[in-house]
Amino acid sequence: MTMGPGLRRLALTAHVTVSVGWIGCVVAYLALGVAAVAGATRTARAAWTGMDLIGWYVVVALALASLLTGLLMALGTRWGLFRHYWVLFSLVLTVVSTAVLLLHMPTVSAMAEGAQELEGANLDALGGDLAHPAVGLVVLLVVQVLNVYKPRGMTRYGCRRKEAEGEERRR
Repeated sequence: MTMGPGLRRLALTAHVTVSVGWIGCVVAYLALGVAAVAGATRTARAAWTGMDLIGWYVVVALALASLLTGLLMALGTRWGLFRHYWVLFSLVLTVVSTAVLLLHMPTVSAMAEGAQELEGANLDALGGDLAHPAVGLVVLLVVQVLNVYKPRGMTRYGCRRKEAEGEERRR
């Protein structure tokens, strides 16, 4: 079943909006991580509080929305979920990114809580959260490139499905 043109455009607009928003929020989160590393005590505390709030209420929400709208696009368009390698790779990378994010956020909350209680050198020792958002940003950009360029290559399932559809049309 495929979506009609109007619904497809609406779903595509939603998917692009939340996906690009996710990338933008990861960049903002990364900037807060840098501020936590380089900033004074008050800045580091504020940065960790910001990372906790943005992480849970914006990054996680956009990650889940991106995953759901991506599934909707795959299942409701000719691309399908398992027909093309680029769709499959995008799905796997998005699922893994979302899972890592969800598993990492309790640590961010604990660090944000610790930042409110620590002083001086102990607060400096917290550092910032740089590795997770940096790697996450690279993965999200790879997904974005896959979705824009749509490299050729059908899965075995996609080839069988295409062949079956061709036989059905010839009848």
